[in-house]
Amino acid sequence: MSKATFRISRGSGGDLTPEDYEIEIGEGMVVLDAVHQIQSEGASDLAVRWNCKAGKCGSCSAEVNGMPRLMCMTRLEDLDLSQPVTIEPMHAFPHVRDLVTDVSSNYRAKKSIKPFKPRKPDNADGTWNMKQEDVERVQEFRKCIECFLCQDVCHVLRDHHKHEEFIGPRNFVYSAALEMHPLDTEDRVGDLKKDQGIGYCNITKCCTVVCPENIKITDNAIIPLKERVVDEFYDPFTKLFRMFKPKK
Repeated sequence: MSKATFRISRGSGGDLTPEDYEIEIGEGMVVLDAVHQIQSEGASDLAVRWNCKAGKCGSCSAEVNGMPRLMCMTRLEDLDLSQPVTIEPMHAFPHVRDLVTDVSSNYRAKKSIKPFKPRKPDNADGTWNMKQEDVERVQEFRKCIECFLCQDVCHVLRDHHKHEEFIGPRNFVYSAALEMHPLDTEDRVGDLKKDQGIGYCNITKCCTVVCPENIKITDNAIIPLKERVVDEFYDPFTKLFRMFKPKK
């Protein structure tokens, strides 16, 4: 057994003070284990959100040594324990208490996305014909656990606080899962441009870097959605076609 120091942000409503806790650590421990040990040994009022402890619920998101991470998937053996390990709440969302933030803006943004609208069945028995590659294309997006680490690291939300104008990378992934579904017929391109702020994204790929499910958020979701917006609103041939298209 060895000892390590954890510098945890404490306070409420954004008024935070770092407090140091030194504990004994063992082999195989993750950051969330350390937080639980600190709670049991001397800080029972430390507020932290967690659930599955298996990297599948997205509840224990925080910033460890300045990097958005899942605490349950961040092993102490991968950190420099010669220095205090800093644990802070996510910076992009309103602070509630200690390591807990209010992430409800993400759910409000998700509600702004038009739901799945399937085309009519191809066959008399109510089934559809689909290519396997079209089905597989959207499976990657379904791995999202809504940890909101991608939202936290996005500069549009973190630094510029455009929560009401920009739905963020997580919700672009959700929109892409619908837009690229082989059965979907809904048109979301206008919403992406006008109300959901996809133009704010400058494709730095920081969201892809922090994704614990290794979803290629930028390359496979955001860029294809941006291309659809460009095709719809900025392509000169599309504009010309609209000019001569008969009005209904």
